Amino acid sequence: MRVGVWLAAAWVAIGSAASAQEYRPSFQPDQLKGPPAGALNEVLVLGSPHLSGLPDSFRPEQLEPLLARLEAWRPTAVAIENLSGLQCDAMRRYPSRYAESVETFCYDPSAEGQALGIDVPAANAEAERLLADWPAAPSATQRRRLAALFLAAGEPSSALVQWLRLPEDERQAQDGLTADMAAKLNQRMTRKNESSLLAAVLAARLGHERLWAVDDHTADFATRPEEEAAQAKAIMAAWDNPHVQARKDLDQPLFENLAQADGLLNVYRAYNTSENQMLAYRSDFGATHVEPSPEAFGRRYLGYWETRNLRMVANMRDVLGRYPGTRMLTIVGASHKGYYEAYLNQMHDVRLVSSDEVLR
Repeated sequence: MRVGVWLAAAWVAIGSAASAQEYRPSFQPDQLKGPPAGALNEVLVLGSPHLSGLPDSFRPEQLEPLLARLEAWRPTAVAIENLSGLQCDAMRRYPSRYAESVETFCYDPSAEGQALGIDVPAANAEAERLLADWPAAPSATQRRRLAALFLAAGEPSSALVQWLRLPEDERQAQDGLTADMAAKLNQRMTRKNESSLLAAVLAARLGHERLWAVDDHTADFATRPEEEAAQAKAIMAAWDNPHVQARKDLDQPLFENLAQADGLLNVYRAYNTSENQMLAYRSDFGATHVEPSPEAFGRRYLGYWETRNLRMVANMRDVLGRYPGTRMLTIVGASHKGYYEAYLNQMHDVRLVSSDEVLR
């Protein structure tokens, strides 16, 4: 009798799992894309290497072939993999969960806020107020004031856009912008990352007034000290797979030829292929999905990753909802690209643009 009951329960469990696996919702948002009244929102997802990890031989001018193609596509908004000042301000209020994330990912605007006598929410509100009535040809004074506000708002990359749009002889410490702020912006101009050398430069060339920081780390959580060693061991074991080596084999010739005329452009071409997206999944997130530790360390990591990407896409959708008809370029680490495109494609009012076509 006991065996019979056990078998019956097992078959129910197996049947339920199979049913859950086979079920597909009938409502498919990606099949319901209008057309809308007016222009669709278009989004180009550019998967990027993190420039900070490139060899010492890297030079900013190597980005020019890529910049030329992105400029020719003429996005009207550029989103970046940075945390917004408002999110960082909220995370600072929950240090027991987010102290390490704030230290790692957030710009500290306290000095700028003190200099201007304003906090992060108020600085964001004032920047939005100015931009809502921004003149077609703002003065240098207006640009310096807006740059200072963006710094106080925790949006240093947008401050850099304003700094780059100033003539070189107008990049001065005045109109509320202190000598310390000017020094930070000058330093940021040469900072080896994609927000400074790629996104801000492109936005300034296109005549944009800001960038959109859409990264999200609210899914971060601190590992319990007693689990740290076991978690690290489990995740590293999951990452010890042939697909990781395949990614390294792909990277090696690309970075060996970085100094060639289209060397860095070829890196971007390779990083944005469908094959690379699947390789990123198999080497990383797919491997942690089946990681077998009883504590489910791999699945915890996967849950964080999916949540982060969903929230990043929600941040972009928020911008597109506020400004319908936007052509958005979103620059993000290449491992995010597949998730970005899959989630964005679920949106009724979003049309994805092939990066392969733009990067030709």
